[in-house]
Amino acid sequence: MALKLVYTGKTKNVYALDNGNYLLKFKDDCTGKDGVFDPGENSIGLTIEGVGDINLRMSIYFFEKVNAAGIKTHYVSANLDDTTMEVLPAKVFGKGLEVICRYKAVGSFYRRYGEYCTLGQDLPAYVETTFKNDEKGDPLVTKDALVALNIMTAEQYDAIKEMTQKITKIVSDEMEKKGLVLYDIKFEFGYDQDGNVMLIDEIASGNMRVYKDGEYIEPMELSKLFFAEA
Repeated sequence: MALKLVYTGKTKNVYALDNGNYLLKFKDDCTGKDGVFDPGENSIGLTIEGVGDINLRMSIYFFEKVNAAGIKTHYVSANLDDTTMEVLPAKVFGKGLEVICRYKAVGSFYRRYGEYCTLGQDLPAYVETTFKNDEKGDPLVTKDALVALNIMTAEQYDAIKEMTQKITKIVSDEMEKKGLVLYDIKFEFGYDQDGNVMLIDEIASGNMRVYKDGEYIEPMELSKLFFAEA
């Protein structure tokens, strides 16, 4: 099948396929700052050998779980030999939107709201949306703004929020089986030609904060722990 590069991303490249679908090629780059991984950062901070492979493995695992739960995603199939995933075509909201679900007050949430909460405080599957914009530091955007700017409908926002909380619970429950605690996770959503919302991008260790016995687990270590008994 012929490949045509259509987008070069931070952690993966996107190719167009002859059948109308797209191919995501996972890379070993991670977001972070000063050589330290941080899923909340908006620039590449380090390269970890093998992280593309392990991110794809985790994405396959969770996309299959999410699809089985009846939640719409762009996942079609994957090939671990060349670290690629075939996906359905989807349009992004605006120029790209990230959706974060938080179970604990850490990271950028705590940096913003620390005077109103304690570090690690429980949060009720709190959902927030940010525009993907490196120059502006991925600014927060509310439901009302997204609707007013014609980026999505109120119904699409509500669908995203509900799907985000359901998918986060699936991930959290799977982590809990391994003695791991999910603090927060970042997703991306798009929509098909009929306007139906779907989960896109990946579900990988590089997009989540997970702790074990109160200690933060680095992405590669998380993947090793998660698949240790698989």
